[in-house]
Amino acid sequence: MSVEQLRPFPSHFRLKDLAAITGRVFELKLNPNEKEAARTTYAWFDSRNVYHGLKKKKFLSHRFDSYAGMSFPDADVSHLETCIAFFLWAFSFDDLSDEGALQSKPEAHQVGVDISMEVLRNPEAPPPNFPYAAMLHDIWRRFRLTASPGACNRFFRAVESWMNSQVEQARNRATDEIPSVEEFIVLRRRTIGGPIVEAMVEYSLDLQIPEYVWDDPVLQEMSKAVIDIMTWPNDLCSFNKEQADGDFQNLVFCIMIERDCDLQTAVDVLTDMLAQRVADYERYKAQLPSFGPEVDAELARYNRAIEQYTQGTVVWYYYSPRYFRGQEVTGIPEVVVPVYERTTPAPEEPMASFKSSQHALVTSSGSKSVEPLSLRLPRSATLPYHARLSLLLISLAACILYFSFTSFPDTTLKFRVSVQH
Repeated sequence: MSVEQLRPFPSHFRLKDLAAITGRVFELKLNPNEKEAARTTYAWFDSRNVYHGLKKKKFLSHRFDSYAGMSFPDADVSHLETCIAFFLWAFSFDDLSDEGALQSKPEAHQVGVDISMEVLRNPEAPPPNFPYAAMLHDIWRRFRLTASPGACNRFFRAVESWMNSQVEQARNRATDEIPSVEEFIVLRRRTIGGPIVEAMVEYSLDLQIPEYVWDDPVLQEMSKAVIDIMTWPNDLCSFNKEQADGDFQNLVFCIMIERDCDLQTAVDVLTDMLAQRVADYERYKAQLPSFGPEVDAELARYNRAIEQYTQGTVVWYYYSPRYFRGQEVTGIPEVVVPVYERTTPAPEEPMASFKSSQHALVTSSGSKSVEPLSLRLPRSATLPYHARLSLLLISLAACILYFSFTSFPDTTLKFRVSVQH
């Protein structure tokens, strides 16, 4: 399916209160340690020099500290600091592919993935120059201090799957291809980082759940359902921002194309799908078998925590200015959302950090080779601005003199030079 099949967007669409749909089953709770944990973690993030100036201010305005406070309500200060750091890393890295220097560049994104995965494989090695991988290095170190071996294994596999899904999504963006609804739902469970979230929930409470429990088919169905429930509201709330950025990797668009329907119909269909998924989760939870008193108690703590995470996530979609541009949307049964105009693509971010990190990756791994990035500027672009402008003006003047003496010997040539940059 292709974006060319999309119907034109209307001027606005209506969106129901998704938090009310999920809130029927999932509890919202706040962490009293949020402010204390945020102070330390924001200082840590600032030291990584990922963003500067207005871009940094905009990124932090999305209130990832509040997101963590709502999503990990029972974590202590130390664990909550890691959870906030996890959000700052995940969202900043995700934005590289969604709207930053790696959008629609799967080869370049693969380099970032390779550097980051080397951090997980060799946690004792020094942190790399690539700031996103350096953040992951710190998070992985903290995670391993208290998490069970099983949670560590799940975190490793989940991060690997998430990063590979980012590359796959970048390939779809590069070709303007949109998967089917069924294919996208499976991919979206990975791109949202659902399995990473589950491992982070385990870590946040230092849960000790035997490995065999996670293989239970009912618990696996509960996992799929809860990830869909935290993911589909994101597609509904973020679609407007994404279409304005020229990003059509969203379940709303998949429904529009597969069903050949307009935007409002697709939004309503996905909203109904969400309500059904909440009912599915309730049904699966009622079928969960017993694993013995001690295991059941730990599993009950996990289920309550993942439910709180899910509701905190859905509420944050409305609470954060990331998706609705300051429009008041919280607690309103149905909001009318204006469809945003397409934004002009921003200049690409410098890729120097990737290039310097390639060398670090090769030297740290000993034998692993990384293909050089293909994102090189034209040779002329490396000249100073005034030199390029002078060459342009000299070339134009030469052409004008030539034509004035050959084709227009008796005519004064009037011209206007427009330099675009």
